[in-house]
Amino acid sequence: MSAQTTQSGGARQPPVTYIPRITAQYIGLGYGEYRWVHSDTPPPWTSLTKPISECRVGLIATGGIYVTGQTAFHYRDDTTYRAIPTDVDTADLRATHFAYDLTDARSDINCVFPIEALRTLRDNGEIGELGPNAYTLMGGIYSTRRVHEELIPELAKRCVADELDVVLLVPV
Repeated sequence: MSAQTTQSGGARQPPVTYIPRITAQYIGLGYGEYRWVHSDTPPPWTSLTKPISECRVGLIATGGIYVTGQTAFHYRDDTTYRAIPTDVDTADLRATHFAYDLTDARSDINCVFPIEALRTLRDNGEIGELGPNAYTLMGGIYSTRRVHEELIPELAKRCVADELDVVLLVPV
C-alpha cells in the first residue's frame, strides 16, 4: 500500500501540522508566538486493568464549551474549567474561544466536544459507562505555571472523585 492511499483505496489526507498552524494563528492574533511546553521525560503510562468495555470513561476538552447558564470563558489565560453533566442536551451547549473559528463548533458542538459519540460507544457496549461530568476549559493558556499548579491538579481530583478509568482528551 502506498503512502498516498488508504486501505479503502481513497486518497490519504496529509497530517495536520498542528504546532506550526497554531503558532502562526497566535502571531496573527497579535499575541506573539505561543510557547509550547517541552519535556524530555515522557508522561507516566498506566495500563488499563480491565477491558475498555468495562471502563468508566471521562472527557476533558479544551474548546471553551459551556452549558447555557454557566459563565462563558472570557480571555486567553482563563484557567477555569466547567463541569458539564454527561447527560446534557447538546442544544444547551455553547462554545467561546479566542483562538479558533467557532463556526463549526457552533453548528455541531460534537466536533470539539464528542459527547454524542461517547454516548453511542456506551450504548453499543464498547465502553462501560460515562462519568457523571465532562470537563471543559479554554486552551491557549500562556501561564504554564498556573496550568501545572492550579488547573491540572483540580481536574485530576475531579477525575479521581468521578472514579474514571480512562479519560479522552480533546484538544482544539
